[in-house]
Amino acid sequence: MKTYKMLIDGEWVPSSDGGSFPTMNPATGEAWAEIPEASAEDVDRAVRAAHRACYEGPWSRMSATQRGHCLRRLADLLAERSEHLGEIETRDTGKMFKETRWQAKYISEFYHFYAGAADKIHGETLPIDKPDMFVFTDREPLGVVAAVVPWNSQLFLAAVKIGPALAAGNTVVLKASEHASAAMLEFGEMIAKAGIPDGVVNIVTGHGDPCGKVLTSHPLVARVSFTGGPESARHVIGNTRENFAEISLELGGKSPFIVFDDADIGSAVNGSVGGIFAASGQSCVAGSRLIVHEDVADEFLERMSEVARGVTIGDPMAEETDMGPLCTQGQMDNIEREVARAVQEGGKIICGGKRADAGSDLFFEPTIIDCPSSDLHIVDTELFGPVLCVLRFRTEEEALALANDTVHGLAAGIFTRDSARALRMSRAVRAGIVWVNTYRAVSPIAEFGGMKTSGYGRESGFQAVYDYTRPKTVWMNTSSEPLASQFVSR
Repeated sequence: MKTYKMLIDGEWVPSSDGGSFPTMNPATGEAWAEIPEASAEDVDRAVRAAHRACYEGPWSRMSATQRGHCLRRLADLLAERSEHLGEIETRDTGKMFKETRWQAKYISEFYHFYAGAADKIHGETLPIDKPDMFVFTDREPLGVVAAVVPWNSQLFLAAVKIGPALAAGNTVVLKASEHASAAMLEFGEMIAKAGIPDGVVNIVTGHGDPCGKVLTSHPLVARVSFTGGPESARHVIGNTRENFAEISLELGGKSPFIVFDDADIGSAVNGSVGGIFAASGQSCVAGSRLIVHEDVADEFLERMSEVARGVTIGDPMAEETDMGPLCTQGQMDNIEREVARAVQEGGKIICGGKRADAGSDLFFEPTIIDCPSSDLHIVDTELFGPVLCVLRFRTEEEALALANDTVHGLAAGIFTRDSARALRMSRAVRAGIVWVNTYRAVSPIAEFGGMKTSGYGRESGFQAVYDYTRPKTVWMNTSSEPLASQFVSR
């Protein structure tokens, strides 16, 4: 069994009190590594190291261009080690290896993007209305950033936090998910190799209390960037009342996938399959609410069910496998409970609906449930699994009402050949990301984030860099004359 250590101030260290916990391979149900359980002392040490690095160490004296060079080297190292990182992530989470290795390699593009952005951050000269005054703004880093990532897309979600934070000159304490920490710790081995000074990036592991609680409430933390579930987010918000840290939240979703009667059905089916069954549905942007026009619903569901029944479930390391296991037993228990409740409330299981015999007890069949109305509890409950709820509509207005009838607002998909309708719907759907005739596309160039209970703030894109800075206004008196009386403001 492999034993991991945490990265604090450039050193690989165990928990100060010797605490640890096993991490499981969900495909086999067996423990394969031991992860440190960070104590409050460990977290405090990590935050203080990051604070020193931000204001006293070599990182604080680097030019923006030099920071960009570090990020560029980190990107190259990530691409070189993508196979290894993908294998570790698959072992720890059950995600498909053919997806994790590709993601790890593509994620390097995010670091390349932010490497290029580092020396593009600038302030402004203000046309001030005061004579003999030169006024400008400068953008400074916020300080120590607490980055909290979930298990399901940890390398990607770490990149959209670490990339802009470092480009702007901040330092980071990253808390990895207790459900799957190994890939983050393996990633940490590349930090020093990229030329990033000690203390600039620290990685701690452990549960919400004490690790997450101490980190997000620490008085030296200036910003918390959190991705996870709404209940944990509420605790994070409460914690930031202690330190007044800025906060951004990227939470869950129950994303509508809208198919109009003029859509390319084959394309829409493929989009829906990928939107809900890829990664075993364990994606915050999963298109888990299919809203389909009643004239094409039967054909659509017949074709999608045929695909779903043909999905190969099994070993996530195997190239022929289409869908791996769920990550945790808690997910399985919740999915089984909600599927049973949906049937009791009148839902009809078209396919799936039960565990799959594929190794461990964490495999669940691709499931499609025809729902008679949006009143079923499952329709607006995020399951984080391969379960699709189906609703039917007649008019565009009805489709829009169904799409917006949710507490969530992260993503949406729209399939139609009518470009005017696509534009109308994309503007009217209350979601932070809208895909038209495609789904789950990402890029370092494009921002993403949600609204309503799906969170606030944006990640990725150039704006994210500015979100990790604060403007400082500088007034300079250019007159050669001595100051007059200052008892009256000028």
